[in-house]
Amino acid sequence: MRSAILVAVMAGVTILLRFLPFWVFKKKTPAFISYLGRVLPPAIMGMLVVYCLKDTPVLEAPHGLPELIASLIVIGLQLWKHNSLLSILSGTCAYMLMVQTVF
Repeated sequence: MRSAILVAVMAGVTILLRFLPFWVFKKKTPAFISYLGRVLPPAIMGMLVVYCLKDTPVLEAPHGLPELIASLIVIGLQLWKHNSLLSILSGTCAYMLMVQTVF
């Protein structure tokens, strides 16, 4: 029961944060907010990539090959299909399979 209440509160806060800008800026969105909406998503993705790859051991076996192959799969699928869910899920599955079976 406590977990369900916790999930409901988190969902409510998430929804509130998603809709709040639309309620606050009903008439016209300020230029600064539009700018942030354009530049923050790529910046956040870049930071996540750096964070995920920062501890990759390139001087010892397997020399970062699973990470490199999974990254290339994500990039290739994103350029081909333009579907973030498919790209990230495929890269994650490929990485986990390589780490568990190949390397």
